[in-house]
Amino acid sequence: MTIRVLIADDQAMVRAGFAMILTAEDDIDVVGEATDGVHAVELAELHRPDVVLMDIRMPRMDGLEALRRLTRPGTANPPKVVVVTTFDDDEYVQRALTQGASGFLIKDSGPALLVEAIRAAASGEALVSPAITVRLLRQLNSAVPAPREPHTALSEREKDLVRLVARGLTNAEIADELTISVGTVKTHLGNVQTKLPARNRVEIAAWAWESGMVEGRGEPRPVAAVHGPRRRARRRPGPDDPPGRRG
Repeated sequence: MTIRVLIADDQAMVRAGFAMILTAEDDIDVVGEATDGVHAVELAELHRPDVVLMDIRMPRMDGLEALRRLTRPGTANPPKVVVVTTFDDDEYVQRALTQGASGFLIKDSGPALLVEAIRAAASGEALVSPAITVRLLRQLNSAVPAPREPHTALSEREKDLVRLVARGLTNAEIADELTISVGTVKTHLGNVQTKLPARNRVEIAAWAWESGMVEGRGEPRPVAAVHGPRRRARRRPGPDDPPGRRG
């Protein structure tokens, strides 16, 4: 199944960059590019995309209003909307999620997370940038409200996964930490969302912090943007190295 994507951003270079990343994937097809919120609504009605990548700050109509119009009640087959922006104010994040966004990413999250967010939205899931998740949870450190009890008890493996989500790890990082596949991580996440219940990883992480599952209740760890494997630094040759040594 090919995922049809509409990109909405007022910056031509950003649209071109997103399109280049997405069209490199065999299962994603970019069907249109909108320059503002009004244009995004028009093109969404014309092309009927599965997913819309939506910037927040755009002329004529901002991304949040465009999101509201695209997902308003009564809309037949509304697209999933992933908000992708440089503006990561907590209020905008919360408004986007409560108005029906299927994801919220910072533009420097990297190609891997962008593609993962598109696929998650298309499959009915929601992905929020781990960096945003961490920041939103900091406010929970000073107070511990009464935790919600999950509808069904979590397994020990699910508890391990929840703790890592609460620390801001991506699916790939969780898979490495627990020595399981990314597919298995997604399966566990789906089970956890059903049991709590929770709509996305932000709500899973919030539950973990509220219930005291995260040891020490300290600051969540900072999360690096996902840009692929880190390259090793090349060592400079030293005076004791044999001739021809290049590190």
